[in-house]
Amino acid sequence: MAYTEEWVITRARSAYERGRASFDVRPERAALLVIDMQDEFVRPGWSPYWVPAATRMAARLRQLVDECRAASVPVLWTIFDDTHFGLDRPHALQFLPHGDTDWRRPGPAEVWAPMGRHPNEAVIRKPSYGAFYDTPLDTMLRNLGRDTVIVTGTLTNYCCGTTARQAYERGYKVVFGSDVTATDDESRQEPELAVLRKGFALVLTAEEITNRLTTATPA
Repeated sequence: MAYTEEWVITRARSAYERGRASFDVRPERAALLVIDMQDEFVRPGWSPYWVPAATRMAARLRQLVDECRAASVPVLWTIFDDTHFGLDRPHALQFLPHGDTDWRRPGPAEVWAPMGRHPNEAVIRKPSYGAFYDTPLDTMLRNLGRDTVIVTGTLTNYCCGTTARQAYERGYKVVFGSDVTATDDESRQEPELAVLRKGFALVLTAEEITNRLTTATPA
C-alpha cells in the first residue's frame, strides 16, 4: 500500500492520544517508584520550586502507595538531593533557567512527611533528573526480581519522564501514572503523557493501576 502523509499523521496522532502498551501489570513483577515527593516540591510555599499540582495529587498517590503495599509491591522513593557536594551532578545544569534562584536547601532533602514513607522503604538520593543516573536503582530492582516499574511523583516532564525513558532503555516494562504525576505548568502534563504513551510506557490512572494489580492472574 501507499503510506500517504494523511495516513501516517493519523496513525501517529491516534497513538499519542489513545495508544496502549500491551503488557500485563503483575504485582509479583512490579515495583512502585515514587519520584521526588519531597518538601521543596510538595510542601506549600516552602520553596520557589513548589509544584502546586503535586500537592493536590499527593493524597491520591499516598492511597496508591498503600494499595501497592497491600499487594506486596515494593515501594522505592527517590529524592533529588545535593549528593557528593554536587560533583556528581551534570555540569550543564548551572547554565539552565531551572536553577535561576538563590534558594538553597537548609539541609538534606527529605520525603514530604504527609506521604507516610515507611522506615523500611528505601530512599534513593539522586543527583539528576533520572532515577537511574548514578544510582543503585537498577541493581535494587534486579535484586527484587522486578521487571516492571510504576512511575509516579513529580515533575512529570522532568524527573518522572526521564526515569520512564531510562527504565525503557534498560528493558523494563514501564507504567506511568497519569493522575499521580504532576508538573509545575499543568499545560505540559498531557503533551508529556502523549509522548510516553506512544513510545515508552503504559499510561494509566491510579485506579487503573490498582485494578491491574489486583486482578492479575497469578503466574
